[in-house]
Amino acid sequence: MLQVEVIDTSELGDRSYVVHDGSTAVVIDPQRDIDRVQAILEEHGLTVSAVAETHVHNDYVTGGLELARQSGADYLVCADDEVAFDRRPVSDGDVIAYGALEIRVISTPGHTHTHVSYAVSHRDHTDDRAVFTGGSLLYGSVGRTDLLGDEHTDELTRAQFRSARKLVSLLPADTGVYPTHGFGSFCSSGSAAGGDSSTIGEEHQRNDALTEDDEDTFVAKLVANLTAYPAYYAHMAPRNAQGPGPIDLSPPESVDADELRRRVEAGEWVVDLRARKVYATGHLCGSIGIDLEGQFATYLGWLMPWGTHVTLIGETADQVSAAQREMVRIGIERPAGAAAGEVGSLVPAGELADYPVVTFEELRKAQAAPGGSPTVLDVRRDDERAAEAIPGSSHIPIHELLDRLDEVPRETLWVHCLSGYRASICASLLAREGHDVVLIDDAFEKAVELGLTRSGS
Repeated sequence: MLQVEVIDTSELGDRSYVVHDGSTAVVIDPQRDIDRVQAILEEHGLTVSAVAETHVHNDYVTGGLELARQSGADYLVCADDEVAFDRRPVSDGDVIAYGALEIRVISTPGHTHTHVSYAVSHRDHTDDRAVFTGGSLLYGSVGRTDLLGDEHTDELTRAQFRSARKLVSLLPADTGVYPTHGFGSFCSSGSAAGGDSSTIGEEHQRNDALTEDDEDTFVAKLVANLTAYPAYYAHMAPRNAQGPGPIDLSPPESVDADELRRRVEAGEWVVDLRARKVYATGHLCGSIGIDLEGQFATYLGWLMPWGTHVTLIGETADQVSAAQREMVRIGIERPAGAAAGEVGSLVPAGELADYPVVTFEELRKAQAAPGGSPTVLDVRRDDERAAEAIPGSSHIPIHELLDRLDEVPRETLWVHCLSGYRASICASLLAREGHDVVLIDDAFEKAVELGLTRSGS
């Protein structure tokens, strides 16, 4: 029977897959840390015969080339992709067999010009069918179409619309759909539904690209709903086309309190991985707090000037190791160093900084107090603010903050986002710049419930 093992990289909102017949496997869109793939192959007693890329990825550095090198497997990459390494080039209509698996290549441009999907069936169980759609057909929507530049967006959006229809026309309704993006990735567009599974038939009933019959209307809606995406994406496709090598996950150099202080003073990024509330209660002055229990690599890569040295502070060596694994997935090869332990043991007490953490209820009380007019900074995206906002608040999206520091009010800033995660990063960046900050660590829904917001602000 056809079997599919899912490798979830929730931190980036992506999935990789191992599809197999019980002995022979094909790996689809593997992330950089291929030890996770190799563990599944070993667990199920599988031999990998091919590694297949649906496209040259824009949101992470692939592990596909290295996995193919280490295993001796074929490396399937679209023939039209310009790459600097040997691969088995594939084109629309190609059919390739590995063991009992039959792979049909389907050209599905839209997310990129050369995007392909892989329809896989089992030779002896013809009712077992799956299609691996990468950044083409997602759960409820499609991959975004603007990553190659504005000049390509209209063309790619139209191609995405047609590719979705092509898949539906070619594949039976019970074909399982396995996208790479759509689970929180910024490579998604529209109303991606997430979830654990879907079929061609289900997508035919709910997918944005299939429920809207008019191509022009679809294009207008998708383009209007595209939001900002991480700046580090600009570095991913060139790296993947060049051919990434192996990674080094050995422990980074250990640094002491004096060296941490020196690196902060030198303007390097010293990043504290602890939970945001813990960070707020005591941290190295000048460090940056990016809670590991969130989209750590996404926001590190988005905000940090590319190529900056990064030193990590974690509660444990395991926390540092987890952050290091996330970093290599977006091409940050090695931390410049790390310190692990209780922060009081790493930083002299006189050099610990802190700031208050509050809720929207406390903001309401502050606003209601005599003479109360706290300065509120909203760091959500433009589209989030357009839907609902706190009247009178300032607005600088998180990804624009470092370029717009001269616009930040000098008063004490009550910083909020949708959940507190992005606000916590911004609070640490502002504190590093000498601002007095108050972190609102609360769900924005609470602000709505309390009547603090207004629609369309």
